[in-house]
Amino acid sequence: MLKTNEKTLPIISVQGQVVNPSFSKKGKMTVDGDIIFMPGTGGVTYNAKIGDCCVGWTADHLEPGVTTRNPVDAYNDAYVCYSCIGNEAKVMSGDAKGRKGIVTGKHGGCEHLMIYFDDETMELMAPDDKVLVKACGQGLALTDYPGIITRNLSPALLHKMNITEKDGKLVVGVAKIVPGCLMGSGLGSPSASGDYDITLFDKGLVAEYGLDKLRFGDIVAILDADTRYGRTWQTGAVTIGVVIHSDCMAAGHGPGVTTLLSCKTPLIEAVIDEGANLADYFVK
Repeated sequence: MLKTNEKTLPIISVQGQVVNPSFSKKGKMTVDGDIIFMPGTGGVTYNAKIGDCCVGWTADHLEPGVTTRNPVDAYNDAYVCYSCIGNEAKVMSGDAKGRKGIVTGKHGGCEHLMIYFDDETMELMAPDDKVLVKACGQGLALTDYPGIITRNLSPALLHKMNITEKDGKLVVGVAKIVPGCLMGSGLGSPSASGDYDITLFDKGLVAEYGLDKLRFGDIVAILDADTRYGRTWQTGAVTIGVVIHSDCMAAGHGPGVTTLLSCKTPLIEAVIDEGANLADYFVK
């Protein structure tokens, strides 16, 4: 078992609420210059959840499950940053009060936190319902691997991931491997919150790496990607992250990835594992 400092990590309450979808009358420009008007972020998305394909929706930046935010920006910063993937979430108001789910993603820019709840619970939920997260994970350290930094990773998820040790490296099971040259929106921004996007406009690379089959909740490896602090290209670096929103039609955008592990030098080896998805870890 990996040695960590998890016994020292506080578990704190942070709270948000289900957010209404927003809409721009100006529409959004696609990579080919067309203007589209499609659903995107916010609300309760009943038919898109972790484990489902995130590519090909008639939508843009579609967020699976339940989208939440705290209406006070300063509190929302804490809500999104301190919450980690795999943390327990509990509905605190409305018809679904008392039901529980798990945190599945952080969406930068709009600063949303996405949460998985089962179908029965989502049918009971509505905008403004309050959701409390038992936040734990920021500051998690792998004691024997100081060169590998964790971000947004709950101890609960770490213990479920397919990770082994070999010759001073971590071997991590991932659903897909992504070349770093495809990474777009979110480059440069801090990795303790939010995401950055896999652009899917190069059809050759998409086919080569099977990225048209990406799923919400997939654990992926991004090659030559250093996201320990700010997200940047670095030859030999590796990032392990989780897919948190759908593909997109605007240039520079695509399925979003929230960082879980990252190293500047090749201390992580990725191997394909078809069961490397949040749904396999927490739902099935």
